[in-house]
Amino acid sequence: MMVSLPFRNEVPSEEQWDITDLLISDEAFYTQLTETTKQAQQFRANFDTQITVDKIESMLQQYSQILIEVDRMANYVELRLSVDTTNEAAQNLSSKFSTTYGKIASNLAFVESTILALSDEELARVIDHSQYKHFLTKLKARKPYQLAPNVEEALASFSPIFEKPYELYGNTKMLDIAFDSFKHNDAVYPMDYVTFENDYEDNADPEFRQKSFATFSDALKKYQHTTATTYNMQVQQEKIEADLRGYDSVIDYLLQDQEVTREMFDRQIDVIMSELAPIMQKYAKLLKRVHNLEVMRFEDLKISIDPLYEPEISIEESKSYIYGALNVLGDDYLNMVETAYRDRWIDFAQNKGKETGAYCASPYASHSYVFISWTGKMAEAFVLAHELGHAGHFNLAQHHQNYLESEASMYFVEAPSTMNEMLMATYLFQRSEDSQFKRWVIGSIISRTYYHNMVTHLLEAAFQREVYTKVDAGESLTAPQLNQIMRDVYSQFFGDSVKLSDGAELTWMRQPHYYMGLYSYTYSAGLTIGTVMAERIKNEGQSAVNDWLNTLKLGGSKSPIELAQVAGIDITTDQPLRATINYIGELVNELEDLTNIIENK
Repeated sequence: MMVSLPFRNEVPSEEQWDITDLLISDEAFYTQLTETTKQAQQFRANFDTQITVDKIESMLQQYSQILIEVDRMANYVELRLSVDTTNEAAQNLSSKFSTTYGKIASNLAFVESTILALSDEELARVIDHSQYKHFLTKLKARKPYQLAPNVEEALASFSPIFEKPYELYGNTKMLDIAFDSFKHNDAVYPMDYVTFENDYEDNADPEFRQKSFATFSDALKKYQHTTATTYNMQVQQEKIEADLRGYDSVIDYLLQDQEVTREMFDRQIDVIMSELAPIMQKYAKLLKRVHNLEVMRFEDLKISIDPLYEPEISIEESKSYIYGALNVLGDDYLNMVETAYRDRWIDFAQNKGKETGAYCASPYASHSYVFISWTGKMAEAFVLAHELGHAGHFNLAQHHQNYLESEASMYFVEAPSTMNEMLMATYLFQRSEDSQFKRWVIGSIISRTYYHNMVTHLLEAAFQREVYTKVDAGESLTAPQLNQIMRDVYSQFFGDSVKLSDGAELTWMRQPHYYMGLYSYTYSAGLTIGTVMAERIKNEGQSAVNDWLNTLKLGGSKSPIELAQVAGIDITTDQPLRATINYIGELVNELEDLTNIIENK
């Protein structure tokens, strides 16, 4: 029988992160919230009049300081709640911050309105002499869509309400959905989100996978209408704001801040749907062959090419792999990674109430925090390398850029993380000539790095595009509609190589990305940049490393196109994407060759 997860207070402290560098206690949070609310009110009183051009810089400096404190508190709330969503004190923190944030935001809304009220000549002069050049340039691009100052203030005051769909989604997912246990080989197995995604989904036994997936899906199905209503609330409010501001579509509105054209967005989806699909269908058929499956089902897609071979790895043992893989990025980068382990920036624990997945939070006020659930599988080394890629990026960016220009476009933000996965793969691949180990490494690259980041998230993006097309046409979305869109996307991509089991259509219920704008497609965009950059480092050595570190230091001070150019990559064309797809095709071919060698021994 599977042992259920421990409660948070039963987890050893060394497996938990230490967030006291951010705020020392909940009491300190409440004190800071009160103080920052007062600061925002005073800031508005000082500057919310017609100000001269020469005061803009001073206003932005004070504005940044308030936003840094808001960012500190927002991260503290997220870090507290995500490790135990059942914790009442953490829930209260989140609720208090949510209700108070609207007051702070409404007091800060005048900043952008004041700047955009300047004439084009005045704004150009401000940009020329400012340390916030790119922030102001992005703001200038939004000028045609700016509303009257009182409307902007009203929208800002409603921001906590606009974030409620995401909160409601999280509560439904982590607090309300009740899962039944299931029986397999006379043993009873408990079910929850974390256990299913971390332990059951890639189980080597096909009957076990089918039972666990059916049990998991049955629970999701009971909440599909509530979740659909929640998601529809999200997309309809995005549609309303897009229309208010005069955008042609919701997608154009959501792409504005990413500094990415609609053509770049569509290309990422269309090329992968047409050109990567046959490669992944071939991979699915190889999995079917290796595992002797009569039918390749949807719930079989996450299995490893060689699950019985995968090495186990402890948290302590992971250090040598992480250090070895990331050593190429230099001493300063490696010192950051060592500090992350030593000073408990990482939450490794598996416990009841902990959210699913992995992320890296990087508050400007302190340092990064990595959220992961350590299962002891070697594949976790890829996940950890990925999240430390975010940490390394933000560590460098925040040391070299001011707050308003520290965060890169969403289009670029997954490049440093996925690039680290490629470095991990290269490191592991060089450690052995054994065919079975090489097959495991390549299988991990495909299943963990490319399938998860380039296929799963890209199919989410294809789903989102269909959703927003319907929303732009004036439709309101229901669970049956969302289920059909999801099933159609998977059918288009996998064709007849995979049987879509009942429950596959509910995949849209599992990811929070739909509440984060057009985030999902950026994984494939980042992985495209990361793959090409990893190849540059492998082939060119230190000069390529220098280009990459210089790119990371730029943070959000340049557009994603300019950032990629500094890294020696031209993302205005489809060449990097097609090169990445070709690389994945070569990996699948090599996986097949290694399988032939192993089976003929």
